[in-house]
Amino acid sequence: MAICEDIWQDDGPMAELADRTPGIVLVPNGSPYERNKDDVRLALVQRRVQQIGAPMVYVNMTGAQDDLVFDGDSLAVSTQGLVLARAEQFTSALTIVDIPVAEKTSTPDLVLDETPPKNRAELSSPIAHRLNDEEEVWEALVMGLGDYVRKNGFKSVALGLSGGIDSALVATIAVDALGKNNVYGVSLPSKYSSDHSKTDAQLLASNLGINFRTIEIEAVVQAFVKATTLTGLAEENVQARVRGSLLMGISNQEGHLILATGNKSELAVGYSTLYGDAVGGFAPIKDIFKVDVWSLATWRNHRALSVGEVPPIPESSITKEPSAELRPGQKDTDSLPDYRLLDRLLNIYVEKNGDAVEIIKAGFDKPLVVSIVTGK
Repeated sequence: MAICEDIWQDDGPMAELADRTPGIVLVPNGSPYERNKDDVRLALVQRRVQQIGAPMVYVNMTGAQDDLVFDGDSLAVSTQGLVLARAEQFTSALTIVDIPVAEKTSTPDLVLDETPPKNRAELSSPIAHRLNDEEEVWEALVMGLGDYVRKNGFKSVALGLSGGIDSALVATIAVDALGKNNVYGVSLPSKYSSDHSKTDAQLLASNLGINFRTIEIEAVVQAFVKATTLTGLAEENVQARVRGSLLMGISNQEGHLILATGNKSELAVGYSTLYGDAVGGFAPIKDIFKVDVWSLATWRNHRALSVGEVPPIPESSITKEPSAELRPGQKDTDSLPDYRLLDRLLNIYVEKNGDAVEIIKAGFDKPLVVSIVTGK
């Protein structure tokens, strides 16, 4: 038996197992989900069975704990490196597989039942369907939110619905994770909120079948502004903070967990108002970039169509230009580069841990790189 990280190390337990020539190696794991990690796991297990000369059963947990999601994807590989069985991802299940093993090859630390099965036909090799990239990410987001809510004793969630793509995606994830009756959407329009944003929020709620209400915030915003002298960005952010305060008041009163709707692109560059749109007990899409938000929204709508359901996310929420709508005519590109460009830069800086020199070598303009890296 090797435990989790043991098989990731070239020496230590793996070298000892190779010297002992085991009949079979069992590997219990708590391996968190990462994009494309399933291919890395399989290649690693295949390399290890060649090293130790024995079949391996790699068993991984499912479910979520805090910010980690465990995706299952348990597998059994023969001494020749062939996949004998592979369990589903993001699903707790029992998979049974017959594996021929050499007997009496080592002094066992663990004695298994050696009684041969009676009256049972040889099993076929169960190899589960592999999820594509959007399916994997979606299932991870749904499992992460659902388990967080249930394990922390909440019954329902609430979130602000702006009519934009981020809140629309979070609401749809919440419905898939918890059911429509446990999701509460709140529209909090100010005087700068466009008519299409308000109607898109209503349409989303109708498509999902969730609880929905509208709270006009202009009177509250004006009361805040009149209490002191605020102009420019400080005045704009009052709107976001009023929304955050009202959502937290609803949480206190009704017991919902508030969901923050910021994505990774915004959070990476500080395009978020503290105590405003950053308010919430859990942020379901904090680990996906803006380009992924668009991709997942489109994929989720296509999935709905494929099974004869109404696509949940309004098309205009996907296609409209992103805006916080905190001042007349505001667009995200007033403060940020185009998200498609920004996300390519952030992929090097955040995901690959590259520095400014590496980003510039990759073809990005130096002033842009300095601005993003320094925040100035």
